[in-house]
Amino acid sequence: MPTTGGSTDAVDRARVSSRALLVAALVATLGGAASAELDARDKTSTPASSSTRQAATQSVDSGAANAILLEPQARRALERGLAFLAEAQARGDDGALPRLEGAADVTVALTALGALAFMAGGSTPERGPYATATARAVDFLLARADLSGSPTHGYIAAGASEPTARMHGHGFAALALAQAFTMSPSGARGDRVARVLEAAVRRIEASQSVEGGWFYSPVANIEHENSVTVVQLQALRAAHNCGVRVEPRVIGAAIDYIGRCQSEDGSFRYALGPEQKTSIALTAAGLATMHSAGVYDGPQVQRATDALWRRLLAREEGGERAADFPHYERLYVAIALWTMRDQRGFARWFESTAAELVSAQRNDGAWGDQRYGACYATAMNCLVLSMPDGLLPLFER
Repeated sequence: MPTTGGSTDAVDRARVSSRALLVAALVATLGGAASAELDARDKTSTPASSSTRQAATQSVDSGAANAILLEPQARRALERGLAFLAEAQARGDDGALPRLEGAADVTVALTALGALAFMAGGSTPERGPYATATARAVDFLLARADLSGSPTHGYIAAGASEPTARMHGHGFAALALAQAFTMSPSGARGDRVARVLEAAVRRIEASQSVEGGWFYSPVANIEHENSVTVVQLQALRAAHNCGVRVEPRVIGAAIDYIGRCQSEDGSFRYALGPEQKTSIALTAAGLATMHSAGVYDGPQVQRATDALWRRLLAREEGGERAADFPHYERLYVAIALWTMRDQRGFARWFESTAAELVSAQRNDGAWGDQRYGACYATAMNCLVLSMPDGLLPLFER
């Protein structure tokens, strides 16, 4: 198995600095309330943690207006990751990204995420360093769309051989097609993208549950869950932004659903019901969705922001369990922070996160994931690293 490209010392330095940067971001975002809580924590902490908070707070005050730039090492990591994805795709003849060592077959989602990563890195289906790879990925998604007039007309899937992702994969595919159309709408491919995207949006609308959320099935039923709902909303917003008609009632019901998934402490649940679990990933995804709907202020947003930072800090202190889906979590934390009006929080978080990604990257340019494989992890992490460039329409604030 390939080894990581970074040294142990580099990993340790990234981990040591991450708490200071998280504290800085927490103070920058939450202000006096956060500072008071951290003061209380420091009374029971070591002198080192107290001085760390002081230095971090000074860092926030002195660097609030600095532009967010990708450091050379992180830029190189992004380039190596994109090269890995293109090389992995080139091993096949259909444009799909392979799962490689991943146990689950989620080909549509993998290929959609790969297309998004190529576009975030500066390519479109017609131009850029990975134009050919982007075009092949988009063409793969187009070829998997059901346009037969069946009960699942508009559904983008690889068939019965891909039982895992289902509407997750469809949502990511619709999102990728919307981004591709926004960046490159002309020509025969643009016409095909427009036709498939319209059908994909109608499928999302038709499969919404009575509660306002979505589940894994491409037809409406009584089941629903938050992570699938977030992806469908992202796809609908992206489609709307490139001119596809989206029913306002569908958007309204979905936003209401996500709002009802918020717990009293501000974090977001997996689904409706007080017994459902909450997580950093779901909280970040819920917050990012509110931002995408144009909701940046108010008690609901403030409670979600508060919950997100406090749980991130708790993990650094050992009080929060490790992420079940770390690459998914990282991407949605990045989107949630990137789309905040105050960019100081993202800047502090991204500095430590980029250093960790550089240290963890393998010699072949990939990052690994036991559940879904190297292409999944690498596409997700390339999206995170490319965020400061702001080239993908999804990342517009």
